Amino acid sequence: MIDTPETAEKATPAGPPAASRRRPYITGLLAAGLVALGLVAGAGASMLAAPRDSVMLMQPTSIATLAPDSVVAVKGKVAEIFGNKFVIDDGSGRALVETGRRGEGGKLVVSGEMLTVQGHFDDGFIHGELLVHADGRAESLRPPRHGPRGLLDRLHGPGVDVVAPGAAG
Repeated sequence: MIDTPETAEKATPAGPPAASRRRPYITGLLAAGLVALGLVAGAGASMLAAPRDSVMLMQPTSIATLAPDSVVAVKGKVAEIFGNKFVIDDGSGRALVETGRRGEGGKLVVSGEMLTVQGHFDDGFIHGELLVHADGRAESLRPPRHGPRGLLDRLHGPGVDVVAPGAAG
């Protein structure tokens, strides 16, 4: 058939109907929505499963055998206290233990107390990370980790106060 001005106006457009031309657009929106839902679900799952800080207890060694720039554990008696530092004596030698901000005020340990200190030995003293008292009570000397924490830490971690309904605060 020859296209003339009269036949061109009467011809129907070639191709699929309008509903099937919209189908790839709707499918693309549905796929993008599923990807977004997967991202949100993955973020929620990773918040719930955020790893908590854990510490592995080491076997104590004598102070005389401490090697520079190593992770150590020492069991002994607190000999002297100097602010946030104290001296521990295990019979083979004495070592200065630095406790950081947690030890300020000198109330973390008591002179004469038996305890185990775990930390990093460098520059002639132990940078304490964990104190285990004779009664089994353990105290972390690490600063709190920075940044956002997982949902479980937010719900059950320190600093979460229980407030009764209707109470001020």
